[in-house]
Amino acid sequence: MKKQILPMALAMTLAGAVTARAEAVLDWNAFAAQTILAGGRPGPSTVIDFAIVQATVHDAVQAYDIRFEPYATEISGASGSPAAAVAKATRDILVNRFPAQAGSVNTFYTNYLATNGLAADDPGVSVGAAAAAGMIALRTGDGTFPNPSPVFSGTNLVGWWRPTPSHLPGAPASFASMAIPWLADVTPFVMLSGDQFVAPPPPPLGSGLYRKEYDEVKALGALFGSSRTPGQTQIAYFWADNFPAQVNRIVRNVAETYVDSSADRARLFALVWLGATDALISTWTGKLEYPTWRPITAINEGDFDGDPKTIGDVSWQPLINTPNYPDHSSGANALVSGVMKMFALYFGTDEVTFTVTSANPNANPNARTYASFTDAALDVVEARILQGIHTRSADLNGRHLGQSVARWVFKHALRPLNGGCIYEGDDDQD
Repeated sequence: MKKQILPMALAMTLAGAVTARAEAVLDWNAFAAQTILAGGRPGPSTVIDFAIVQATVHDAVQAYDIRFEPYATEISGASGSPAAAVAKATRDILVNRFPAQAGSVNTFYTNYLATNGLAADDPGVSVGAAAAAGMIALRTGDGTFPNPSPVFSGTNLVGWWRPTPSHLPGAPASFASMAIPWLADVTPFVMLSGDQFVAPPPPPLGSGLYRKEYDEVKALGALFGSSRTPGQTQIAYFWADNFPAQVNRIVRNVAETYVDSSADRARLFALVWLGATDALISTWTGKLEYPTWRPITAINEGDFDGDPKTIGDVSWQPLINTPNYPDHSSGANALVSGVMKMFALYFGTDEVTFTVTSANPNANPNARTYASFTDAALDVVEARILQGIHTRSADLNGRHLGQSVARWVFKHALRPLNGGCIYEGDDDQD
């Protein structure tokens, strides 16, 4: 059997995998995720909070490690405990972004310091405070959560998005306007502009590709009378989860399994979330440029779209509720494919075994193990069709966008200092 030769980046992290243990970066990521997900943010906007927290943690850790560029704040002469720095950096960001949860955040912070034998005036606390202050200053006025928030409700013109109904319990509410249209105008974290990367345009109404994808999602994505196999239905349910929460669990699993250094974990978390957030900013820019209708609308209106070859069904419903934003392109695929590409770039290989879990109660099994990052990303392409909420072009174009953004972020953010080098991956892998 041919011996597998691992790229150096992965070989080094694998060597430390068996000794990986819980520490401040992981502890505070878990608490931050709990706080962020409980904050009631609209749509997938929690990605912004994850990016801000994890990039700040990276800066706090790099004040000591000094191997990679900081994201927002360069801190010289760091002393004291790096754990105290991580705790204070995260605490300050969470209190700033979720003031209603300040009490629980402060209680966790105080208990964390005491439990880990850290003094309230440990010099690391000042390091963490500096990292948080720098990030807060940088992101002030970045366009997030504007008040009043803009409203986009689409149009009833053929082929274009309009609010969709919900037929199953859970969000979004029936006929809700587009979620977070302001995301398209948020200042990117690493990209030069929100339209630096754009997904390819959708196939035009009346084209052969449009009809093919219409028939595919109509057959495979239906709540009733679908041609899905039981296995396909389980893929659909498995990936019908809160994607930011699911992605954070994936990063934790990969980091705990393969990355032993606290500083390297902090950098991996930061790279993933910076790329994921910029990918969604790009996606929302494209959704407003090409606000195409969702499958439920297309199929319900199929007899009135001017194409006799698209057979409509006014009673057709998707397997899951349709998110309240346009079809093109898929945010889930931009997010997940971007994350998977970032992993492949970070480790220098696509072929890494890892486990994904799902919180969807219909997922059986609720954990899946993949042999490569590409395998997981391709499952999401299929899942959104099997769920009945996206066309294939929307998924593939979102995937392309997410990968493009990941490559840019990996090349331009958190680079090695002092002439160091990192593996930049093989873009032909996927």
